[in-house]
Amino acid sequence: MLSREENELLTRVGPGTPFGNLMRRYWIPALFSTHLPEPDGPPVRLKLLGENLIAFRDTNGKVGLLEEHCAHRGASLFFGRNQECGLRCVYHGWKYDVMGQCVDMPNEPPETSFADKIRVIAYPCREMGGVVWAYMGPAGTEPEFPELEWTLVPDSHRHLTRRWQETNWLQGVEGGFDPTHLAFLHRGTREPGRPTREAIARPSLAHTVATGCGLMFANRRILGDGRDYWSVNQWMLPFHKLITRLGDDDPIGVHAWVPIDDENTMLLSIEYHPDRPLTEREHAAIVDWNFIHGETDPATDRPVLNKANDYLIDRELQANGGSFTGIKGIGTQDSAVQESMGAIYDRSQEHLGGSDAFIVTIREHLLQILKDFESEGVLRALDPTGYRVRSAGLFAPSGLSLEEAVGDAIVARVPATERSAAERSRKPTPVGLGRGGREMTR
Repeated sequence: MLSREENELLTRVGPGTPFGNLMRRYWIPALFSTHLPEPDGPPVRLKLLGENLIAFRDTNGKVGLLEEHCAHRGASLFFGRNQECGLRCVYHGWKYDVMGQCVDMPNEPPETSFADKIRVIAYPCREMGGVVWAYMGPAGTEPEFPELEWTLVPDSHRHLTRRWQETNWLQGVEGGFDPTHLAFLHRGTREPGRPTREAIARPSLAHTVATGCGLMFANRRILGDGRDYWSVNQWMLPFHKLITRLGDDDPIGVHAWVPIDDENTMLLSIEYHPDRPLTEREHAAIVDWNFIHGETDPATDRPVLNKANDYLIDRELQANGGSFTGIKGIGTQDSAVQESMGAIYDRSQEHLGGSDAFIVTIREHLLQILKDFESEGVLRALDPTGYRVRSAGLFAPSGLSLEEAVGDAIVARVPATERSAAERSRKPTPVGLGRGGREMTR
């Protein structure tokens, strides 16, 4: 368990907080490109890491991400007029470009205007994979963009969804990497014909490997028939997960638990195929609220099944064995139990067992990363090639090592057309051999 002080360190992400300062040194998914569909379109409100922000796409198609309030008298720029390469406050007409620079003060005579001295907070943005990403760290310290495979495939190979969750970001991450809840919480909701974790829940060995982008978690389940089943998940700093791939030709699932503030999280869910467009059947499975992500209100991204209506739990379905929880939808089931813990769970009160090894490792890793950053200014996982990884789920002959069993199945193939000649010449950071890389078997 964590101490209350450690719990506070890892869960608080607002401006000036230790972990908030650390998280701001990575590119953060802010919103989908489709939320800003056209130049000079309506601005959009959002909250990210506890900061109220306004996003807009200017006349030239560039995305701006500004603090919400006008520097003049504090009116919200959400009501602003987006025109002629800037967002103009409707209160007195002050106008700001995508860099946050005030470029016009129409209520001041030209001889007394001081627009060149006025600037609001603005964060650099770039669009990758259908997502607008923001860098919220100190100016001039932007790292190279991570080579996340799903951001580099064609749009036809990728499906994006997102939903609001009323918990701290860490509760989402820990739930995502909890290996034993799958056979309980999600029992009765797996797609027919697919292998389930419970079907292969035999004696297993857990391996944790430090990589160039975070940690790789691998479970080896001993089947007793001369084969082992390996399930491999990837955790990529600061809050990304690659979910165990069910089969060689199945899409790969991705989660990103993006902090809205200390008590709310926006969960981005991505399904992508590295080699081909997603099929109609695969798209349908993704949006089927009864199976994966859960239906949301398109205006707010808040789930239709939520805490206020007890997720419409069906006690009859629970009693007759149709569902272990009586709650429909894997994502809804996750939200239900994670939100039931409270917005920020007090981890000093829990009682961990051996099955919680991955959770303990993530916490230890996060605390060490924070310590290194605060004491020495060291930042992990800034090499973009370190993110060239995949998840995997595969059978292998018994007795093989992790490296022998999974081989190239966990190596992403980044499309050469998406990278510069200099980047193409750079070798990726090998899985398991990142800075301080080591394998830990529990």
